[in-house]
Amino acid sequence: MLLAIDSGNTNTLFAVHDGDTWRAQWRAATDPTRTADEYAVWLHQLMSMHDLAFGDLSACVISTVVPQSLFHLRNLVRRYIEVEPMVVGEDGVDIGVEVRIDRPGDVGADRLVNAVGAAVKYKGPLLIVDSGTATTIDVIAEDGAFEGGIIAPGVNLSLQALHMAAAKLPRVAIKRPDRVIGKDTVGAMQSGVFWGYIDLIDGLIGRIEDEYGRTLTVIGTGGVVSLFEDASVRIQHYDPDITIRGLYEIWKRNEGAAA
Repeated sequence: MLLAIDSGNTNTLFAVHDGDTWRAQWRAATDPTRTADEYAVWLHQLMSMHDLAFGDLSACVISTVVPQSLFHLRNLVRRYIEVEPMVVGEDGVDIGVEVRIDRPGDVGADRLVNAVGAAVKYKGPLLIVDSGTATTIDVIAEDGAFEGGIIAPGVNLSLQALHMAAAKLPRVAIKRPDRVIGKDTVGAMQSGVFWGYIDLIDGLIGRIEDEYGRTLTVIGTGGVVSLFEDASVRIQHYDPDITIRGLYEIWKRNEGAAA
């Protein structure tokens, strides 16, 4: 079985694939100081709830945008699964995506993994809206190449900035308000962030399509994007599994070379 690990700025996803399907998925808050042993205790307990054990795992693929976490995740895999993990972005790992931007090395592993995961399932050209710590909107060409995109602050980051920078503004939860015009401070903040992000996403998608000169298939993914379902008029598909699908596909493409 394959253990796929996607370490983002906010959450780290662990998922187990048995060759036919994903058996289980778990999320933990990303903490660069969490040791391999701490990960092992946490993961062992969750795996046992699904009748899985470290001995069932025979391979691992890791994608991370947090370099400090990679040391501990690599040690987790070496010590407890007793294999060398395949790390997306390292020498010898072929992602299989042409990167058509000025500085290809600048693209985060998460965005390239998403490109692979989307191209496997959807016919291009594509737009991937990934809403997490940051909101990224990336263009994937018809042949699967990565052609660039947009990076904006994530919705949680915006709420946090409002709370921290304005003394009288409270910390509020993200939710879809019943009305656009807020009748109190909390309602006004929720409306501004929620509908502001809907219009940011839909507006940028429109501008991208105008510049690209083609209509694109738009896919939403990420930890926050489900909040926007039925609110965005531009997102056509909501797919939470793009990243792990991409990790599995990259592992398959490199399995022979890594063996």
